[in-house]
Amino acid sequence: MENGQFSLIYVYDALCGWCYGYSGVMKDIYEKYQDDFNFEVISGGMVLGESAGPITNRSALIKSHYPNVEETSQVKFGEPFIKALDEGGIYLSSEKPSIALSVFKTYLPDKAVLFAHALQKALNFEGKDLSRDETYINLVPHFEINPDEFIEKLNSEEFKQAAYYDFALARQLQVTGYPAAFIKTGDHHFYMIAKGYADLETMELRIANVLKETIA
Repeated sequence: MENGQFSLIYVYDALCGWCYGYSGVMKDIYEKYQDDFNFEVISGGMVLGESAGPITNRSALIKSHYPNVEETSQVKFGEPFIKALDEGGIYLSSEKPSIALSVFKTYLPDKAVLFAHALQKALNFEGKDLSRDETYINLVPHFEINPDEFIEKLNSEEFKQAAYYDFALARQLQVTGYPAAFIKTGDHHFYMIAKGYADLETMELRIANVLKETIA
């Protein structure tokens, strides 16, 4: 199949625990199908406005969910993240990591899946605060991006607007929970292939079914 005819759209939120569990699956999908699909990543904007705040505000909820994510997906939440649930030190807001994704897409749009994966690992395994510029200063050089230039864009109104445009796109796709994934065909039909966590085998089967239906 010729790249460009189909897009695989991944709707996620950097703060979503189930997205962290799913991020390795999406990374594997990207690595296997990157020559077959244009990959797009859209931020959902899960924690904004009054919902944003110190991680300790959500510690009881996160503690009740993360063992299930670990058991289902086989990912591990890191000790620094788990410590922060009681000790604080992380501010949870979807805004800055969503802006960061919008900035990243101007550099390496085809690697947005890998950047989303890196953001989730930084938070959930390394216990980094995604609301701090320092996190991105240390992260973006791994993608050979100039950190000073990235931070300037990260704090600009232009890319804040781009992030909020992503949130609107997620609503247009009627995404109410994360992760979600779609295949968009050349005739602009959308096929939902993930609504919540799915393992790699399930995802491959769903992709194959869509391709069989649309190419036949």
